[in-house]
Amino acid sequence: MKIGLLQYDMKWEDKEENKKKISALVEKSEHKNKIDWLIFSEMTLSGFTMNTKVSELDDADRAFFPDLARKYAVNVSFGGVEGGYNKLITLNRKGERINEYSKIHLYAFGGEDKYYKSGTERKVFELEGLRVMPAVCFDLRFPYLFWSAAEKADLYVAIAAWPMRRAEHWMTLLRARAVENQAYCFGVNRLGFEEKVEYSGNSMGFDPLGKVIVDCQSREGISVTEADVTAGLVSKTRERFPFLKERKSNCKW
Repeated sequence: MKIGLLQYDMKWEDKEENKKKISALVEKSEHKNKIDWLIFSEMTLSGFTMNTKVSELDDADRAFFPDLARKYAVNVSFGGVEGGYNKLITLNRKGERINEYSKIHLYAFGGEDKYYKSGTERKVFELEGLRVMPAVCFDLRFPYLFWSAAEKADLYVAIAAWPMRRAEHWMTLLRARAVENQAYCFGVNRLGFEEKVEYSGNSMGFDPLGKVIVDCQSREGISVTEADVTAGLVSKTRERFPFLKERKSNCKW
């Protein structure tokens, strides 16, 4: 599978302008007909806002991404708010919703818990032969969420609005989740400003041994994995280094 990460400088709380920009970025990309899965950042159309009237997806917003999926025959994962939950939603090539995940760990330091509801269920789903576990931004700081799903997952995907001043944390945690669970890990972040907060992108993907296979740095647009992403590499890595079997859950303190 070829995976494309789309990071862009979105216009704060302006969903219509952001739809236009996404459409233009995809259309002009040389990769648009070569990828199998296109992934966007957290709250893809609005930015990470506490203005729930803006962040909540409406019918037009929900139609935008299926249209994109069908036009380019690509699986799509994007972020948006539904029913007060900050979600990562995945569509297949026909634009059909095949998974939705509600962010479990809300960013209380930034007041997110005052405006949104916390999800309670982690969901692993299958996408073209890969078992995928979704996560949203702050979830990345809680390794148990990933550890407990490791044997059921080949790939983790985290969408985010992660500030530039903590970009090293973002990149380090993405790689750590890959290495410690011997799984692929992809993270998609945004560019630009949300009021006074700056974002540097740094969307990345790592293989089960922690090797970088896609690095967007601070480029706007779609960046694509260097090699096919396969469940076979996960299995081979875990067979050669059977570290997951050595985990202990009964240690006393």
